[in-house]
Amino acid sequence: SSIVCSDTEEYDGSAWTTGGNLIAARYNIGAAGTQNAALAFGGYSSSYFSDTEEYNGTSWSTGGSLNESKCNVAGAGTRNEALAIGGTVTSPTPSIVTCTEEYNGTSWSAGGAFITLRGVLAGAGTQNAGLIFGGASSSIVCSDTEEYDGSAWTTGGNLIAARYNIGAAGTQNAALAF
Repeated sequence: SSIVCSDTEEYDGSAWTTGGNLIAARYNIGAAGTQNAALAFGGYSSSYFSDTEEYNGTSWSTGGSLNESKCNVAGAGTRNEALAIGGTVTSPTPSIVTCTEEYNGTSWSAGGAFITLRGVLAGAGTQNAGLIFGGASSSIVCSDTEEYDGSAWTTGGNLIAARYNIGAAGTQNAALAF
């Protein structure tokens, strides 16, 4: 089983130190931003979360809730211009969704749906130049990449190797999958 924790750690270029704890302990969360202006959203503990928490470099505070409770959501962007992409929802039964939500620093609104249905995918980039890649749907592992322009997703170049539950960093035109 997964360990549910609320720990935050901060990296200074050479060592990790303890930061402020999340308000709600959970795992499989989405994230965006930087060390002193971060977001954590969605996730799972004993149920799915719609909560968003904002980090100021010291402590977490409550932000606007996602439109739908979900976990395994990919994140991209900044604290005031973030994307929550895809994920798994519970209603009516656990299922993967292709929705995108956009955060304006206060609340989430609906964005464009991505093309290829898959979960546990990776996200990078910004709200108006986002990127998703990899993921899995049922027993199919994907190499698909899609690019977001702030309203719609289009097909990008495939990953060399299909995979899911991967790390991501960078921008739409200079990303890493690891």
